[in-house]
Amino acid sequence: MIEYIKNWLALKGMNEGISLILSNIITAIAIVLLSIVINLIVKKFFLKIVKAYAAKSPQKWDDILLKNKFFDQIVNIVPGFIIYGFAPVIPMYQNLIQRIASAYIVIAVLFVVHKLLNAVDDIYRSSQEERTRPIKGFLQVIEIISIIIGIILIISFLINRSPWIMLSGIGAATAIFSLIFKDSILGFVAGIQLTANNMVKLGDWIEMPKYDADGDVIEITLHTVKVQNWNKTISMIPTYALISDSFKNWTGMQEFGGRRIKRHINIDLTSIKFCTEEMLERLVKTPYLQEFLSSYNNEHINGKQLTNIDAFRAYLVGYLKNHPGLNKEMTQMVRQRQPTEFGLPIEIYVFFDGTKWADYEVVQSEIFSHVIAMVQEFDLRIYQNPSGYDFRNLGKCES
Repeated sequence: MIEYIKNWLALKGMNEGISLILSNIITAIAIVLLSIVINLIVKKFFLKIVKAYAAKSPQKWDDILLKNKFFDQIVNIVPGFIIYGFAPVIPMYQNLIQRIASAYIVIAVLFVVHKLLNAVDDIYRSSQEERTRPIKGFLQVIEIISIIIGIILIISFLINRSPWIMLSGIGAATAIFSLIFKDSILGFVAGIQLTANNMVKLGDWIEMPKYDADGDVIEITLHTVKVQNWNKTISMIPTYALISDSFKNWTGMQEFGGRRIKRHINIDLTSIKFCTEEMLERLVKTPYLQEFLSSYNNEHINGKQLTNIDAFRAYLVGYLKNHPGLNKEMTQMVRQRQPTEFGLPIEIYVFFDGTKWADYEVVQSEIFSHVIAMVQEFDLRIYQNPSGYDFRNLGKCES
């Protein structure tokens, strides 16, 4: 072909050297144009067949491959093979053309691998396993490895050296690679540990104050874990930080079906006293105390005296047992803690019957509003640091 073009240019009176150069350029352009035309033709008919098959197929994976343009990238490999095959037509630059074509084929294959991994991730996301075993981090590792191999092959083709020679030199550069890809290596190892130990998965509610993260995990990648906080902001946590640092995973609470309420109020120690007969006559009319006071009256002969704090605690036990918002199958307890300079802590330890945050806060507020309001019925006082209002009243009393 080159000889034909060269002779035709010579007949037109062109210099032999220039005609040789032009014939090579024209031939090269013709080969490139031919590869482009063939690529367009193949893409048109091939994709048409694939789309028709995907439309009839009940499977979703072929639709996802089409969406990610996987088949488009496969067709883009064709021009590289055409140019490589027609390289002998230009014998003067055959070796150079074939090396460039080989490098192009490797680049095209890397794009195919990239699209394939994206499609695999999308296909896997549609499965139930995605929530418990996310694989995006592993796919990113595969892509990094393929890119490294691709770069080695491209360089070896362009400099016309065996890729094994370059691979043998990587051993000496291991320290440099480990420094450059430190985060990737740490993320990969962390991803394996997180998956193997089922420490965190998509949809988990985690709390990590160090990174201002408190919300649902929406993405786990090689380098970062993306958390959507309750205020709709996004926190990015390094994947390896979930291994090296501590964090709280609330999934157990959600799977358990009940959310714990553990709060206390401080009772003024000076308000605690023995119950008088008058007080007992008044308290017996209080709901949830009849059975408890009846038991007390039977044992009173033995010299046991009842305090108002005991009666109050018994009332709280009955109140919580009958509260419709609490889980009756889980632990319910009202206990006294160690007295402090702030009084005697009375702690309520129960479980809300559900996991919704808003409903949990409503029930918790309702319980403690009731508790605070009932304290005075037992002649008890809640400990509270003196306020300006107290000092003003003190001044009035002295005057």
